[in-house]
Amino acid sequence: MRAKQLRQGIVLGVLLLVGLWLVSSIWGIAGKARIAVSEAEQARGQYASLEERKAKLAANLAELDTSRGKDAAIRTTFGVAKAGEEVIVVVPPAPSPSPSRLPWWRRVLHWF
Repeated sequence: MRAKQLRQGIVLGVLLLVGLWLVSSIWGIAGKARIAVSEAEQARGQYASLEERKAKLAANLAELDTSRGKDAAIRTTFGVAKAGEEVIVVVPPAPSPSPSRLPWWRRVLHWF
């Protein structure tokens, strides 16, 4: 009887250790799956931003294929002008001085 209880105890201990090992393995796999899902979401976001950038670059290339686009690119890059063009300088208007307030005794005299 004693040997039978010892065997059952050993079997129960081994099964308990195997169960803990399985739970630990499942926990590790779940953590790795969580990391994989988050990295997949991040990759989708990067892909979307790259697609947006690709569309913007394609639009810029299409604009540069025209003569007007080439002309604008040369003007902004090198700061040149065509023959006969002049520089226009826009100057903001000078601020007008605010009317000074009269002393109180002058305002009273002004009524008379």
